[in-house]
Amino acid sequence: MGRRPLSRLLLVAPLALLAACATLSRPPISEDARRTVALLTSRASEFTDLRALADIAVKRGSDRLRVQGVLLAKAPASIRFEVLSPFGPPLRVVTVHEGQLTVYDAVKNEAQVGPANAETIEKALRLPLTPEDLVAALAGRVAPPSDLTSAELQSPDEAGPSIDLVSPGGRRRVWLDLETGTVRQVQIYGSPFNALVKYRRDAGGALRGFDVEAAQSYVTGSVNYDNLVEGSGIEAERFTIAIPKGAKIQGIR
Repeated sequence: MGRRPLSRLLLVAPLALLAACATLSRPPISEDARRTVALLTSRASEFTDLRALADIAVKRGSDRLRVQGVLLAKAPASIRFEVLSPFGPPLRVVTVHEGQLTVYDAVKNEAQVGPANAETIEKALRLPLTPEDLVAALAGRVAPPSDLTSAELQSPDEAGPSIDLVSPGGRRRVWLDLETGTVRQVQIYGSPFNALVKYRRDAGGALRGFDVEAAQSYVTGSVNYDNLVEGSGIEAERFTIAIPKGAKIQGIR
């Protein structure tokens, strides 16, 4: 076997040392934190889909948006929202499915199509969340990432006990009931838009909606539910839309 060039050894050795130091400095995950992660994972795995009447109100700076419509969401990252009209078909349809965002305006007969990410969803719904985070927020669940690097329980504050979840994709702090796994709120860090999501539930724990605040992008909003139904079974085809012939189509990014 040939000898490695000295320049490569000089490059690899410091990198290996840094990796070893990072591994040594990472605190071990305690048993209590492991149980909390398992509880969150179990509660998140229970969610398959939901449908509801939704009232969305969002403010960004001086810009305000208020729409009501039919909401469908399916794990892990599919969404359909139809803005209702007093008569006839929906005025506007927004779908997120298989990494694509589609917005169809029936009044203008125009469609926008592009990749589904936090930036494009913020433009379409004013909610600055990735598809996965948006579905989780809509469902009131938090699924710990599969590549979790650390999990640490925090001292209770006014919102109750919480756990910090860190992965290469970012950080989440989740406030929850440690007995039932019911999520009270979640702070999302390390995404294009940091956001705080606070859930509203009835006395029995059923989800009634949530409030979201993304201070760095000057966004605040709320989603309120009526007639929420979970686990009814929603076909994947419901999250696609056939753009009518003759519609003007443009990209969104």
